[in-house]
Amino acid sequence: MRTLLPASIPTATPLAAALVALLSASSAFAADGARAEVDAQAQRLQPKVLAWRRDIHQHPELGNREVRTSKLVADHLRRLGMEVMTGIATTGVVAVLKGGKPGPRIALRADMDALPVTERSGLPFASKATSTFRGETVGVMHACGHDAHTSILMGVAEALAAMKADLPGEILFVFQPAEEGPPDGEEGGAEEMLKQGIFRDFKPEAVFGLHVFSTLNAGKVGYRSGPTMAASDRFNIVIKGRQTHGSRPWGGVDPIVAAADVIGSAQTIVSRRQNISKQPVVVSFGAIKGGIRYNIIPDQVELIGTIRTFDEGMRQAVFKDLVNVAEHVSAAHGATAVAQVPDTKGNPVTVNDPALTAKMVPSLQRAAGEGNVVEMDLNMGAEDFSFYAREVPGFFFFVGATPQGQDPVKAPSNHSPEFFLDESALDVGFRSMLQVTLDYLHGRA
Repeated sequence: MRTLLPASIPTATPLAAALVALLSASSAFAADGARAEVDAQAQRLQPKVLAWRRDIHQHPELGNREVRTSKLVADHLRRLGMEVMTGIATTGVVAVLKGGKPGPRIALRADMDALPVTERSGLPFASKATSTFRGETVGVMHACGHDAHTSILMGVAEALAAMKADLPGEILFVFQPAEEGPPDGEEGGAEEMLKQGIFRDFKPEAVFGLHVFSTLNAGKVGYRSGPTMAASDRFNIVIKGRQTHGSRPWGGVDPIVAAADVIGSAQTIVSRRQNISKQPVVVSFGAIKGGIRYNIIPDQVELIGTIRTFDEGMRQAVFKDLVNVAEHVSAAHGATAVAQVPDTKGNPVTVNDPALTAKMVPSLQRAAGEGNVVEMDLNMGAEDFSFYAREVPGFFFFVGATPQGQDPVKAPSNHSPEFFLDESALDVGFRSMLQVTLDYLHGRA
């Protein structure tokens, strides 16, 4: 095989060596039953996919701020001859590829945003970017792998464009901002893209998406039929006391002590009030903000966090119980609590359509190898892909990111500053998404 390296990667560098290794290994993922055109396009496009991923990784952008990334995507799609629409839900990009033959309509989605995380991966193309998040200067990192998702779908778009003449049907490419949530006070993400009509004029029969995932080793692909990822809701609790000198706590009302008691008592909402034999529930506090000086008891403390559920009744019960705990525990300390539970509209449960899942699992097996495709447990993570899957049948699958030989349970997880993507996942993800797309369009079960 002749390897063509991107001009941006000198042949003498470790990065070039890694690219050569990736391309040499890519044939290992060409499974029996895979379409010949999938293998051919994977061999041709993996250098580009790798280069795009590293470029995007080095230049991450927070939700609704993906200006550079969306331009990169839009310019690429235009070069492929597609009609491109930009500025959807602030920075979203959509484009339609019309095949040369009649056939079904489908949508393929990738997310583009990064996280307010300071990278500690040690990669030569690690992010050094910073931004402002909730009033603070933060590092920015693709700690969840959205750089991989965007790059994979850019590659799939180019592969499908090359097959246009013989391609049945039409494909809507959705490059979405703010999957991790828009900035406070802004709208964004999948729900906003739908509100702005991306499925209005182009209503697909099915929608597909993928996610690289640390709990799977590279080479593996995971799926689940039915409920797959949890509903996700944010909460905000402000506990108000009365400021006083640290030497005279009796002179005021201490919201820090009250907040600590609220956090402790909130653990019983899951452990003692929810029937977790029915469905799992998670209540997690993610940030505590209060006070500014060592010898001042502050006026108030802010608590923010997340609730994860799979059952709507349990979801509503947790909302009610958390408000109750916040208000009454705070009152026991002489403080008051203003509890917004939830504080914004959350993501619903991500549900893989059972019939579509059953149809497409063989495609994953053809792309990655039957032994490499595994059925997964319920995932307490959340994805706003759920909004698309409420509109039309959806299939969302997972691509292993942790290097082979490393325990994925102990590997740095998605959202970690040490999150590491084995770049062979790019090849597996590309092959899987392209195989799924072609099999569906051609009616192969």
